[in-house]
Amino acid sequence: MNQIVFELSSWLSLLGRFSLVLQLAVLAGLFVLSRLLFRRQRISPHSWRIVFTELAFLASLGLAFLVLKLVGMPAGLIFLAAELLAIWIGLEILRLLLRRYNDPEVVESYFQRAVRPLFFVLGLMTCLGKIDNLESFGSIPLMRLFDQNFTIGDLGLLLILPYFVVVLSELPSFLFGSTAARLMGMTPGNRKAFELIIRYLLIGLGLVWMSSFVGLNGNAVAAMAGGLSVGLGFGIKEVFSNFVSGLWLLLEGSVRPGEILIVDGDACEVKNLGLRASTLLRTSDNAELVVPNQTFFTNTTTTFTGETKALRCSSVTVGADYKHEPDEVIALLVATAKANPRVLSVPPPKAFVANFGESAIDYELEFSMADPLTKGGISKELRRAIWYAFRDNGIEMPYPQQVLHLAPRIRPSRDQERGTD
Repeated sequence: MNQIVFELSSWLSLLGRFSLVLQLAVLAGLFVLSRLLFRRQRISPHSWRIVFTELAFLASLGLAFLVLKLVGMPAGLIFLAAELLAIWIGLEILRLLLRRYNDPEVVESYFQRAVRPLFFVLGLMTCLGKIDNLESFGSIPLMRLFDQNFTIGDLGLLLILPYFVVVLSELPSFLFGSTAARLMGMTPGNRKAFELIIRYLLIGLGLVWMSSFVGLNGNAVAAMAGGLSVGLGFGIKEVFSNFVSGLWLLLEGSVRPGEILIVDGDACEVKNLGLRASTLLRTSDNAELVVPNQTFFTNTTTTFTGETKALRCSSVTVGADYKHEPDEVIALLVATAKANPRVLSVPPPKAFVANFGESAIDYELEFSMADPLTKGGISKELRRAIWYAFRDNGIEMPYPQQVLHLAPRIRPSRDQERGTD
């Protein structure tokens, strides 16, 4: 503990140097000026103008470096800031190029979660290393763990590396998946499943590498695995069960990202198959459902993962007056369904008499669609088209009618009237 306090006090004493304070002030002033320029010109982060503005900031750092050198002042911190800014500009150019040829949302998400945090951590470590010896501070022991010194550096790696192992594994798995899809002709669902398996494998290898990097030997890993197995048996067995279920689903192929499932009568698309649960998008209300992976092994689920996703729908029901011939109404309903471009011609739509109601004959229209997710939209379109088709062809949709028959009133006889009197 005393060594930690000594190292921190030595760092704080460096802040008393005039040359260091001057460089920090110059960097802060130039940074504030660049932010004001961004705000005044309202530069979009997706525009190439942001690169030219950052190049101007880099030029100002170079000018400040030359001025300090001319007056005989140290300028190492400003030079380091210029180097980091040049790397940052290169990353921004790469980001803008990737946005042009790839999905912009995917590129922005990866840069936001992986590239920028990694640049910040490496830049911070580089700056601290220039100010003082960072290795001496990282080698300070905190405790004895498995007959080895557990240092501050090991603690920092355990806090930082798992995040980057998980996030950085996304890009290699995506590249492997896209390459395998081109070479082997994978379907989108198979490709996403392959990418998830590759990512899980990379995460596992990264965690093993991280444990060896921080100095954990084989006995330590075995001891941790034994303790983890006990925890899996008692505390987090459901999480472990969901994880194994997710891997099994990927290998089996019954539930994959991009597939269509029927959950509680609604068509849902599998957006993501995670470690613990799957994320499903319900199109009826655009809500996301988080379903534990184990649910697919314990409950019956209707899925459309065969050769076709065509769905037979029988949700459009309409009533017509009794005076119209059923064949005429049925032909009109079938023609209306065929006129919709989103209704499949094979198998062809069909209509039939569903029931004889109190005031109308009820007809039911069945049709097939290419994607079950469009069921609600097509049904709405057909109901609207049926109304106009009935109007144009003189088919009446009668209002509910009831006929009330009153029994004749029985007048009392004369004897009954006298008895009443």
